Amino acid sequence: MDIEKNRTEQKRLRILGEVEIKAIFGRPRFTYEDRCHYFSLSQPEEELLYMLRSLKSKAYFVLQLGYFKAKNLFFTFDLREVEEDLQHVLRYYFNNNKMEDLSSIDKFTRLKQQRLILELFSYRNCDTEERQQMEKKARKAVTFCSKPIFIFREIMNDLSEQRIVAPGYSFMQETVGKAITSEQNRLIQMMHHHLEQPDIESLKQLLKDSQGLYEITQLKREPKDFSVKEIKREMDRGKQIQPLYRLAHTLLPKLGISNESIKYYASLVGYYSVYKLKRLDEWVVYVYLLCFVYHRYQRMNDNLINTFIYNVRHYIDESKSVAKDQVYESYTETNQNMKRAGQVLKIFTDDTIATNTPFQDIQDRAFAILERQKLEGLADQIVTNTKLDDTALQWEHIDKLAGQFKRRLRPLFLMVDFAAPSMNDPLIEAIHFMKLAFSKNKSLGQYPSDDLPNQFISDSIKHYIYKQELLVDRYEFLIYRLLRNRLEAGDIFCRESIRFRSFEDDLIDDHQWQQKEKLMADVGLCDVSLPIRDHLADLVQRLEARIIEVNQRIASGDNDHLQIKKHGSHSRWTLPYARETESANHSFFDVLKQIDIGSILHYANQHCQFIEAFEHILGRYAKQNKESKTLVACLIAWGTNMGLGRMGEISDIDYPLLSTTSDNFIRLETLKEANDRVSNAIAKLPIFQHYDIDDVIHSSSDGQKFETGINTINSRHSPKYFGLKKGIVSYTMVANHIPVNARIIGANEHESHYVFDILYNNTTDIQPNVHSTDTHGTNEVNFSILHLFGYQFAPRYRDIYDKVSKSLYGFKHPSQYGEELIKPVRKINTNLIEEEWENIQRIVLSLALKTTTQSIIIGKLSAYARKNKTKRALWEYDNIIKSLYFLDYIDSPPLRQNVHRTLNRGESYHKLRRAVSHSNFGKLRFKTEQDQHIWGECSRLLANCIIYYNASILSKMLIHREKEGQDSDVLKRISPVAWQHINLYGHYEFNKSQESINIDAIIRELAQLKLSPDE
Repeated sequence: MDIEKNRTEQKRLRILGEVEIKAIFGRPRFTYEDRCHYFSLSQPEEELLYMLRSLKSKAYFVLQLGYFKAKNLFFTFDLREVEEDLQHVLRYYFNNNKMEDLSSIDKFTRLKQQRLILELFSYRNCDTEERQQMEKKARKAVTFCSKPIFIFREIMNDLSEQRIVAPGYSFMQETVGKAITSEQNRLIQMMHHHLEQPDIESLKQLLKDSQGLYEITQLKREPKDFSVKEIKREMDRGKQIQPLYRLAHTLLPKLGISNESIKYYASLVGYYSVYKLKRLDEWVVYVYLLCFVYHRYQRMNDNLINTFIYNVRHYIDESKSVAKDQVYESYTETNQNMKRAGQVLKIFTDDTIATNTPFQDIQDRAFAILERQKLEGLADQIVTNTKLDDTALQWEHIDKLAGQFKRRLRPLFLMVDFAAPSMNDPLIEAIHFMKLAFSKNKSLGQYPSDDLPNQFISDSIKHYIYKQELLVDRYEFLIYRLLRNRLEAGDIFCRESIRFRSFEDDLIDDHQWQQKEKLMADVGLCDVSLPIRDHLADLVQRLEARIIEVNQRIASGDNDHLQIKKHGSHSRWTLPYARETESANHSFFDVLKQIDIGSILHYANQHCQFIEAFEHILGRYAKQNKESKTLVACLIAWGTNMGLGRMGEISDIDYPLLSTTSDNFIRLETLKEANDRVSNAIAKLPIFQHYDIDDVIHSSSDGQKFETGINTINSRHSPKYFGLKKGIVSYTMVANHIPVNARIIGANEHESHYVFDILYNNTTDIQPNVHSTDTHGTNEVNFSILHLFGYQFAPRYRDIYDKVSKSLYGFKHPSQYGEELIKPVRKINTNLIEEEWENIQRIVLSLALKTTTQSIIIGKLSAYARKNKTKRALWEYDNIIKSLYFLDYIDSPPLRQNVHRTLNRGESYHKLRRAVSHSNFGKLRFKTEQDQHIWGECSRLLANCIIYYNASILSKMLIHREKEGQDSDVLKRISPVAWQHINLYGHYEFNKSQESINIDAIIRELAQLKLSPDE
């Protein structure tokens, strides 16, 4: 029987670690404050209590009730197990009566109490019908994403919304496991039905050894940079998988796999080696390979378009730079020639020259001062008053670059299929013509000028493209330049792309949109589904009242922070800039003895169990056992930017073992889960709640620049930060000092496009109410999008006067606000918002359902170059929410201080992160974009563990001081972001027993010290 039970447990799907299982399904372990909160009784609860007879029954009822309030679950226990909770209940409700019998109450009474509690809170048990609904929910969720943790969370959310008591963890395992197995069987069956033998052979070919390297291994490689050699290889890869992409494009919609699942299955091919793929079910592998090919081909198009845009921008910048230099040189030469021309003119007023001097002698004397050609040119310039045409000079330089841009841009241009919303788009017509010509190996010069489409050429540019006849090189480059502009604006797109497909393709399809009411309710977008007129009426009342209130407070002197400065008839107001607070490396930590980073990770793992998150890539087929010490060594090697090779040299673990362990266990999904575990553990420490700002969790996000020693395709120039070098940006969200989410982006990408992405995709238990950025985190849609998802967006503005004077809007014409100091500059177009509200709902629902990368949608929505009616309406709505924030920002010094305070916390974290990743002088040595993402998450994990260690000390110290009746306010203001007591580098010895950290001993030592309020 026991053997059979063990087999069943081994077969069950592992979704959560032991710590998470206890946290979700385990009986609550209450602190004194928890007991006071959860065991307090409302009047209806007290009425139920006194319906019961015996003391034991009553006490058990209060305990069951408190545990249910905490977790919405019921637990079976005898009173000996919960003696501290029992004594609290007896003391507060039963005059400290003693109970002799501490056994559990009988089953009938326990179930009766549970029924009373369920009725009280309008909950119901998870019976047969509810469990069937759970299974349906799981089967539906798995079609969207096959990750077990995603399905589990979807079920738990649904149970919470339906007010159903969750069943045990083992049933959840079975339900999720069945859903995944059912989905796998469904896909296998469909693959059997749709895949033909030639298709199977083509897929098998990807796993064959070709000249010492598997084809799939070659396809996994992405270009390191935009060089001709690298991009040619990328195009060759695209041509190689193009037939399979066509198959995937046809087949995957029939399989009903969501974009999220396609990305997930594709990522598995990226993680698995060929050896490991061959050990899986071959039909499952065919699904993975099709998803990989589909995703990889679209990535290829993204890479080619990015290369095209990069090169066109480079040629434009170079031509502008050359033209600027020429204009400067010409200006300098003209100034010099003007002085000489003055000397020439003086010849004609020189009385020493005889009147009968031959004119030839006069000319010779003049041309000796300024040569004839330059004198003629200067005379023409004076007579015609002409200036150098900067644009003409740019085009002249483009002529010189013709050979170069044809070699670099034509292959890219021919490889990618471009489209536009309108079939009659003049530029698309020219693109198709040029593609047809080049595919026939014909030059544009072989066609009569009249045959070349020219409707796209504006009148202002025509005289540069035509000089008596059409200049075909300039014509070609003009098409490239306009194509680049419109690709970035989203007016021209590539359907076989991820980043550059049409905006409409990024949104949910018509079939899903027909179920919009249900979908919006499922994802919690209740406010978005409200009638827009009612919603706008509420906003009108709020905004207009705020305008009056803010101006009244300024006029009465209540807002004494706002200073008005008058300049003649004009006046300008200013607000003071907040001072810095909560700096890193607080002196509190100076007295602690030095401890190495390995011991910190060991301590954090003892309490957070983050090592459990690192599942072997083969799951139950794995042969390599997980060794914590080797994993810790890998994490330090990655996170410090040291690298596995260097760690193998300076530690007592060899490189081959480090490399194998890293390949098998360390990937983005395991790292993110490990980070979530540590973040959630910090949030449960007593000190955490004292990091709230005005009793809410106030987060911030900001980018940190890192120079790359080795180029990758997302490494870009940023002269301000990298000089002549290239780098990337680690974009991080920090909440209550904790880095709860992060991602790597290119240095050329706008950070504002990632604000919603990083906030909405935060998977920790730490969910902020308010979110701040610097000015570079703002755009035309972030206020509206975050508001519609229930967040308050609170950016910091250095020049708030400039922003308000240009961007404050109201619901009345500006003339109706009289002489108010703070008044709108324009009236909101409410009709436009009402007309486009349904389309705005569709955009918001698409963001919630993650039909594509959210940063891509936000980027397209905030692009200035493309202003369709829906986008204008969303910008109008954004102006309302932004205006409300402007008024609060002007009127509330605490708000400004809070915004500055939370951004300062982000800056402090960046300092810690820089210290952690300082190996190789902080220059990243990773060869691929994927490796950069792994480094980013490992570095964040190391920082998270340091913060956990520091916060643990502060929490223990806080408990100690409160127990002793000592003032603890100073401790509550100390940031846990500190590393002066952490030894991040040195010789690592992982095979020795790790130094055990005795927190109690540390607290006893710290208790002897006096904390100054000024520290």
